[in-house]
Amino acid sequence: MRKIAVFASGRGSNFQAVYKKIETGEIKAEISLLISNNPNAGALDFARKNIIPLKVVRPADFESALLFGNALLSSLKEYDIELIILAGYLKMIPPNVVKAFPHRMINIHPSLLPSFGGKGMYGMNVHRAVFEAGVKVSGITVHFVDEKYDTGPILLQQAVDISNCISPEEIAARVLEEEHQYLPLAVKLLCERHVSVEKKRVLFGD
Repeated sequence: MRKIAVFASGRGSNFQAVYKKIETGEIKAEISLLISNNPNAGALDFARKNIIPLKVVRPADFESALLFGNALLSSLKEYDIELIILAGYLKMIPPNVVKAFPHRMINIHPSLLPSFGGKGMYGMNVHRAVFEAGVKVSGITVHFVDEKYDTGPILLQQAVDISNCISPEEIAARVLEEEHQYLPLAVKLLCERHVSVEKKRVLFGD
């Protein structure tokens, strides 16, 4: 059973979606740790309620990305973490953490990457940009994390028809429904299947 750490900055609805699938036995894993940069994150309340170990580790408390990364790595080692899930985590992951978890750290992004990705493109910023662009299809992307924003190899994508959405908020609600389905699916695949990456293409074996 793989030991998972979830990183979250906000309410943690994707965190909760994964947790529920683990509780029903659909995902053979254990959420062993929640890490947040935000001491007021709703995800922390959910972790407390469900007796999940948690830590608040803030980049601002460290003099460099390296020291911030070392603090994260210390916590991950303490709980023998094998897989990291970024579920609405709004801080850049330090390079030393990325290097320590090659193809073992995933993020969910609320658009079909590479469109509407990059620095500053998260949450409602994405949905507003999608709405203003007038596109008819948005979606979700689950990808491995690398040292840049939203450029890691893609595990899963799902398109969402937004042709009749009349606001960014409506787009956000429609896309979030798919996030709650596809992030747990990605975790399940990583726990059950052999995964390889060839020239940025993610391949699933038996």
